Amino acid sequence: MGLRLKFNLVLGIAAVIIFLAASYLARIFFMEDAKAEVIRQARIMMESAVAVRSYTVKEVKPLLAVQSRRQFLPQTVPAYAASRYVGELQKEYPDYSYKEAVFNPTNPAHRAQDWEADIINWFASHRDEKEFIGERQAQTGASLYLGLPIEITDPKCLACHGTVADAPSTMLEQYGTAGGFGWKLGEMIGVQLVTVPTSIPYQQAERALQGFMITLGSVIATLLILLNLMLHFIVIRPVRRIAMQADAVSMGTLNVEEISYRGSDEIASMARSVNRMHRSLINAMEMLDSDDRE
Repeated sequence: MGLRLKFNLVLGIAAVIIFLAASYLARIFFMEDAKAEVIRQARIMMESAVAVRSYTVKEVKPLLAVQSRRQFLPQTVPAYAASRYVGELQKEYPDYSYKEAVFNPTNPAHRAQDWEADIINWFASHRDEKEFIGERQAQTGASLYLGLPIEITDPKCLACHGTVADAPSTMLEQYGTAGGFGWKLGEMIGVQLVTVPTSIPYQQAERALQGFMITLGSVIATLLILLNLMLHFIVIRPVRRIAMQADAVSMGTLNVEEISYRGSDEIASMARSVNRMHRSLINAMEMLDSDDRE
C-alpha cells in the first residue's frame, strides 16, 4: 500500500467522521432553532389574543354596558373578541388557530376536545406551571400548540357563570341554560390554545441544513485536494527522487548527480544523508582503486 493511499485512507475516514458528526450536530441546531422560531410565533400570537381580551374587558365592555341590558352582545365577551381577531388572521394564514377550550362552556363551540381536556387536567395538577407546549398532527399538518391556563380569579366572572338565577337574561336567551354555569372561584376551567404550523419553519431548516452540508462537503473536498497536492510536491516527489538516487548508487552507478534540495525539514535532511552516502561510496571506491594499483 503506497504512501498516498495510506494518507488518503486516513484522511477519508477522518473526513467521513467529521461530516457525519457535523451533520448530526447541525441538524440538532437548525431544528431547535426552527422550533424556537415556531414557539416565538405562538407566543406573539397568544400575547396578541390576550391583549385583545384585555382591551375588550377594559374598554369595549364598559361602553356597551347599557346596550347589553337590552340585548346580549357577544362583542363584550373577551373570548369572542380574541376568536374574532384570530379569525381575521386566518383569512391570510389559515393554518394558525386560537381557541379557548373549556370543560363547561356557555358556547358549545368552546367545549374542550379529548386532547384539550388532557391539557386542562395537566394544568389542574400543575398549578405552578404557566405554559404548556406540545406538538400534534392537525388536519392541516404538523403543528405546535401553546396553552395558557384559564382559572377563575375574578369574582366578577361568577356574575354570568355562577348560577343560572344570577346570569343575565339576555345571555340566557342567546345560549340557554345547558352550559357555562356552576363555575367556582379558583377553579381551573379551561385553557387558551394557540396552534401554529411547523411545516414551513422546518422546511426552511432542512434547506438551510442542506446548504450547510453542501458547503461543508465542498470545503472538505477542497482540503483533501490541497492536502494531496501538498503531499505530492512536498513529500512523495522528493522521496521518489531520493529513492531513485539511492537505488542507482546501491547498484553501483556512482556518476549520478547529487540531489539538490533546499530547506531544513526532514526531507532535506534525508537528501543530505543520501548525498553523504553517495560521496562516501565514491571515496571508498577511489581508495580501493588506488590500493589495487599499488
